Amino acid sequence: HTLSESYKDYARANASIGINGTVLNNVNASPGILSAEYMNKVKALADVFRPYGIRVYLSVNFASPMVLDSLPTADPLDKRVIRWWKKKAGEIYGLIPDFGGFLVKANSEGQPGPCDFGRTHADGANMLADALRPHKGIVMWRAFVYSPSDADRAKQAYLEFKPLDGQFRPNVIVQVKNGPVDFQPREPYSPLFGAMRHTPLMVEFQITQEYLGHSNHLVYLAPMWKEFFGLVPPSTLKAVAGVSNIGSDANWCGHPFAQANWYAFGRLAWNPSLSSEAIADEWLRQTFSKEKEFVEPIGRLMLRSHEAAVDYMMPLGLHHIFAWGHHYGPEPWCNVPGARPDWMPSYYHRAGANGIGFDRSHTGSHATAQYPDSLCRLYDDPSTCPEQYLLWFHHLPWNHRMKSGRTLWDELCHRYDSGVQQVKEFQKTWDRVESLIDAERFRDVQSRLKTQLRDAVWWKDACLLYFQEFSKLPIPYGIERPIHELEELKKIVLPISNFECPDSRLLNRNR
Repeated sequence: HTLSESYKDYARANASIGINGTVLNNVNASPGILSAEYMNKVKALADVFRPYGIRVYLSVNFASPMVLDSLPTADPLDKRVIRWWKKKAGEIYGLIPDFGGFLVKANSEGQPGPCDFGRTHADGANMLADALRPHKGIVMWRAFVYSPSDADRAKQAYLEFKPLDGQFRPNVIVQVKNGPVDFQPREPYSPLFGAMRHTPLMVEFQITQEYLGHSNHLVYLAPMWKEFFGLVPPSTLKAVAGVSNIGSDANWCGHPFAQANWYAFGRLAWNPSLSSEAIADEWLRQTFSKEKEFVEPIGRLMLRSHEAAVDYMMPLGLHHIFAWGHHYGPEPWCNVPGARPDWMPSYYHRAGANGIGFDRSHTGSHATAQYPDSLCRLYDDPSTCPEQYLLWFHHLPWNHRMKSGRTLWDELCHRYDSGVQQVKEFQKTWDRVESLIDAERFRDVQSRLKTQLRDAVWWKDACLLYFQEFSKLPIPYGIERPIHELEELKKIVLPISNFECPDSRLLNRNR
């Protein structure tokens, strides 16, 4: 079969920013990817990517021996399982001599893993590593786990993996998300970085905007990644991975500006000392225009966009208050009967008459103890905790006094409103450069900014109206009043299969 030329274009684009490997399938892997039919397809792609210095990798399902060949077990210490994986590795390398290795999501979100058989993550990773080692392949073992070992989900990866430090084979790299929960608009860095000193680690960033408005919102992610590198020395990392935002759109990423995050990922992976400003400038000049009148204002817009999104979604350390199932809009009131508590927004924001936030200090879950002593002391005290992480680490009363002099409630209102006002400014800035670029892309971004403003108002109204039920306090003077009613907002249901089409019957009112 003839392969689409887009595969070669994809390889060229990756190679141009130094990306040297690609995992071809989703981490929630089907065992079928290791069947002969699919391996021939993998070989065809490897042949296309090889001239561009890109090795291919596969996500594998840990239960593959049971599904593909009816073995009675996938126990990593069972000799039959060990032989199966060694044979499979030999078959793969017979087709693809420079195959990179396996990415594994195990014992997380229902995926099978070694813990199903009473074994550890190290046992599972090492069995696969031994199968790959003769071929110089590697195992990237994800540390994104849901463990029943603690009431605070943010602590779970550390509790499960820190005791295994030093037990992994040399060709295993433990892949850790940048934050301890799940790609939130803002998180403190995962405490596993720096704690596993005898295990190669790689950071996993999310290039696609699963929790940041998908391809509807302009959110430049380099500042978020620079925030991570400011606390985790790049020299301590073995590799960098990114959950990509690359699809079948003509511009690859849907939103024209989402491509900047793919570009920034590659640039920062090789040179984390580059500034967000420099990368934005490079990308704008290569993508849109070299005109100073365009590059400078739009560069400033990009640099403000991440903070604006944090403000209109989850400021001051709030996190994971997205709608059930699709992670697009707000649903702080969500409570699905029978679902795990740590999938529910109320588990994270813990709003009540006495305040809001998750207490991870020494008086709560003591997640602060997982950080180095200097940061533990900093984060543990609400008077010294950076306000960008305040409600991540502390549950505080609504009248808690902030550095601005405002109460916590008033500051929360101001942050939400600030996010909305910034998106309005983005619209004005974009409209001013209309004459400097082509009409098609101008209209595309203009339309998406309208959607982004609608969504920002939706977030602001939903969160403030809901939290106001607990604070019992008025919205401060100078803040735009909600244009929705809370009960109206609770009725909005988005089609999970199509993030481009939020219900506009309520959201477009008075806009």
